[in-house]
Amino acid sequence: MKVSVVILNWNGKTLLETYLPSVLEHSKGAEIVVVDNHSTDASVAFVATHFPTVKIIKHSQNWGYAEGYNQALKQLDADLFCLLNSDVRVSKGWLDPIVTHFKDHPTTAIAQPKILSDHQPNMFEYAGAAGGFLDQFGFPFCRGRIFHSLEKNNQQYEDTVPVFWASGACFFVRSRVFAELNGFDTDYFAHFEEIDFCWRAAHNHHQSVCVGQSQVFHLGGATLPNTSAHKLYLNIRNSLYTLLKNLPSNRVFIILFLRMVFDGFLGLWFLISLRPRLLLAVLKAHFYFYKSFGATYKKRGSYTKTNQYFVLRSIIVQYFIFKRRFFDDLKIRVKKTLETRLRSE
Repeated sequence: MKVSVVILNWNGKTLLETYLPSVLEHSKGAEIVVVDNHSTDASVAFVATHFPTVKIIKHSQNWGYAEGYNQALKQLDADLFCLLNSDVRVSKGWLDPIVTHFKDHPTTAIAQPKILSDHQPNMFEYAGAAGGFLDQFGFPFCRGRIFHSLEKNNQQYEDTVPVFWASGACFFVRSRVFAELNGFDTDYFAHFEEIDFCWRAAHNHHQSVCVGQSQVFHLGGATLPNTSAHKLYLNIRNSLYTLLKNLPSNRVFIILFLRMVFDGFLGLWFLISLRPRLLLAVLKAHFYFYKSFGATYKKRGSYTKTNQYFVLRSIIVQYFIFKRRFFDDLKIRVKKTLETRLRSE
């Protein structure tokens, strides 16, 4: 199985200098590719000079995450792509368990490793942790991370399990499935595109997994910090896009309405707490969602939408009302629902 590890870069010379050596050292047999999103720093020259074995693809503009990868992967010939953030340090043997799983499980289309924090290697990292899920309202959470509560890594997620979405920080996908689904939705630019992709894959009965025997370490927030108003805007807008595109017909409008009510309360909270930039981010997200509603609705397609997209009713209720801050608190419900979903498919 031919594997290409593809790293998207934008003005990330320092990150490449720090993290690319581990990828080269621990990814023997894989093709390593750096895709440059029209950087204005010395990223391309640095890679060409110091890492001559790395293939470089240069874009003529900054396409963002979604289109940046879409354009690059068309130029590569591999059975399996690993889309790897430029701020990820990989560990010895990280590829072997995942590649083996893909070889042994032809129905697996998408996978991620266990993602730990590069700042605190004994803690899970926000972006994906040990595999992602959704609640009924489309709010994402992970094994190892619910909202901003991060778990310590006590080898509790060493198994390989089905998940609903895999993290874009280290995203493995079969090349034929990526082509079948026409890649990421380019309207997203960045954030939430991997969740949309995995949801569309689920409609076509493709399986996503987390392979816990593989682990990487993610710096996180290298492109946009978690407190960024622009990041909040992208997350809200793109999550609404994802719901409109993927929810089954009997749920789409009621769930969207309830999400809008929630966003209204969120905006009110930002107003009361005197955070005008975050309030404007919420308003901007909704403006662009309403503006593109018709075009986004047309993307729903005629295929059957899976009803088995969520593993519990409301992660907000579980977290804020019942104070269930860690995934173990949800384990019985999640396991039962996952088994039901797998049997139905």
